[in-house]
Amino acid sequence: MKSWTLGDIAAIVGATIRGGDSNQIIDGLATLKSAQSSHLSFLANSLYRAALTTTQAGAVLIRSQDAEGYGGCALLVANPYAAYAQLTHHFDRTPKPSSGIHPQASVHASAVIDESACIAACAVIAEEVIIGAGSIVESGAVIGARVRVGKNCRIRANAVIHHDCVLGDRVTIHSGAIIGDDGFGFAPHQGGWFKIAQIGRVVLHNDVDIGCNTTIDRGALDDTIIHEGAIIDNQVHIAHNVVIGAHTAIAGCCGISGSTTIGAHCVLAGGVGLVGHIEICDKVHITGMTMITKSITKSGSYSSGTAFDSTDNWKKMAVRLKKLDEMAKRMRELEKLVQQLSLPKPDESAHDG
Repeated sequence: MKSWTLGDIAAIVGATIRGGDSNQIIDGLATLKSAQSSHLSFLANSLYRAALTTTQAGAVLIRSQDAEGYGGCALLVANPYAAYAQLTHHFDRTPKPSSGIHPQASVHASAVIDESACIAACAVIAEEVIIGAGSIVESGAVIGARVRVGKNCRIRANAVIHHDCVLGDRVTIHSGAIIGDDGFGFAPHQGGWFKIAQIGRVVLHNDVDIGCNTTIDRGALDDTIIHEGAIIDNQVHIAHNVVIGAHTAIAGCCGISGSTTIGAHCVLAGGVGLVGHIEICDKVHITGMTMITKSITKSGSYSSGTAFDSTDNWKKMAVRLKKLDEMAKRMRELEKLVQQLSLPKPDESAHDG
């Protein structure tokens, strides 16, 4: 692993060194709890500030307001978490294979592969594929006919990209992901189902990241489109003709039904479900396990379901929920009765004669 001086690191992230030597060697990143004297750590959440009193880190990325009272070496930055994220790439040990086509790869003669790209052993590249400069296709990955892969993409081992799909630049497809398989399209026919050929594509714009075992269905007619900078976690299902806006983040185990449009800068937490044919506007945050059944037109945070409780309390609440309709009817009847009792009585003196 490459080592860096504190001066080098400060220059990379634009930090100010306080209480340390710019020539000090840093050979790794670690948490405040596990860091040793040769490690760089970070404090991104003030809740963990107490860990500063015991950390053995050689230096800490930290905001100036959080560094008050800290006697160790501090690298003062406005956003420690972003600085840490940037530095991870300088300490990353993921192998970077050399360019070229491995003898055990299967590459169709009509494929056009930039000489700086890497095609690993047992990868399969079909006819008329185009792969751009610096892109890497790892072992066992399959790239279908007429797929377009941009520059500096990485297709991890055993990922599959089906025919005619398009990847922009710097796209990452992690292991086991399947891009462009058939959407769930069937027409009722004579008591059964008649399969509809899915003739659209999947289009992934620049800087999209797709997690392990995520599936993105090709469009039925129009394309399924993931816009620039969107990040999709592991085990997410995105159905046909879905459109996802730029820089939206979708956590693991979400399910997005067909022809749904999600705006830019949205966040879907784990296990969220969306029905089909709805639209989610920009800058919407949907909390974990929420089920969205209609369009959202106003930015903000949305949730559904009930909070967890002990099993006994949850069962009692479930019984009460079943009685809500009956209770609502009784409440309306009581409101009518109260209103009647509150009405002023007729003035009987007007009839005295």
